[in-house]
Amino acid sequence: MAALQLNPDFAIDDEQSLRELFEPTHSLALLKCQESLGEHAREFIRRSPFLCIGSQHPDGKADVSPRGDPPGFVKVLDERTIAIPDRPGNNRLDTLANIVANPNVGLLFVIPGFEDTLRINGQAALTRDPEILKDMAVAGRVPKLAIIVSVSEVFLHCAKAFRRSRLWSADHFQDRSEMPSLIKMILDETTGAPTDQNEMRTMDEGLEEDYQRTLY
Repeated sequence: MAALQLNPDFAIDDEQSLRELFEPTHSLALLKCQESLGEHAREFIRRSPFLCIGSQHPDGKADVSPRGDPPGFVKVLDERTIAIPDRPGNNRLDTLANIVANPNVGLLFVIPGFEDTLRINGQAALTRDPEILKDMAVAGRVPKLAIIVSVSEVFLHCAKAFRRSRLWSADHFQDRSEMPSLIKMILDETTGAPTDQNEMRTMDEGLEEDYQRTLY
């Protein structure tokens, strides 16, 4: 299928044209952006068990990756610095490789039940410093490295997206069984999933066992 071609007559290709479509930025939206972690930002980080980190390779390829752990897994080292433990994953290392090449990152912190979020922009680096890693152990396992983010911008983000999506509303939760398992979806799009249901079930059970064995 050919890629969709946008009508150039309706393209927005400069900032002035973009801003002409919207009302001026509210003064509070400008004031809320801070250069360091205040009391409420620290508390938000302490409560958050989940974040997404956006990174970018020098060739322009962008990536967003989830990170999750018990609340407080991200450590506030000082008013301008936080540390994020790196847990076992699929070893693609997309985020980590991007940080090595381009330190600029964006973070979005989420707290279950909260409709507002916390955004942090800054520059990241990777460390194996045992003094930092020792406080990040879970189930007796210390991470191989941590992502250190030097904060340049921090601000709370409003609840509109979460209210529109009703993300935390139980009556809007979807039935996971209405879509195939993770492994089947990947195989369907690549090498092809096995047609034998018992074989597919064995593969799904193997993934669950792997989750339990390699979560930390």
